[in-house]
Amino acid sequence: MASLGIFIVIGAIIASMGIAMYTYTQYQTNYITANAGEPIIIGPVEYTIFFEGTHGGNEDTRPENTFVKIRINAKNTSDEETRMSGGQFYIVDEKQKKYQAVYGAFSSEDLLEDWLEPGKTASWTTQFDVPYDDEKEFSITIKPTKQQNTVDIGNVCIKNC
Repeated sequence: MASLGIFIVIGAIIASMGIAMYTYTQYQTNYITANAGEPIIIGPVEYTIFFEGTHGGNEDTRPENTFVKIRINAKNTSDEETRMSGGQFYIVDEKQKKYQAVYGAFSSEDLLEDWLEPGKTASWTTQFDVPYDDEKEFSITIKPTKQQNTVDIGNVCIKNC
């Protein structure tokens, strides 16, 4: 009788380990990489990111360093609208330091927050205040919004890849 109890306990331990491994693999972050101009799919959105250059801001918003501007082309591949935000995007330098996007209403295309309709494509710009050097490597990290419900994270190299 005691050996049956031990067999049941060992079986329960093995089953719980199997369930834990399955759950772990389902929620593991999936990193997807691309270069500027190449499409990358993060959850329900297909992004194409382009480096558009640098600028010094406007009279209301000036950078501490230099603004690096990117263009974001996005297509909603799902059948539900999805929220888009400038806060989804980070620029990462060659030392892996992350910088958040800066909203300054520099143009009508500047992304603060918007909704992307199912099957539709839209284009926005955003910029990052970074110590820019033309020789350094820069990439964009794309994190999905909570509403997009995915474990995918994108990394798009935009300069000196």
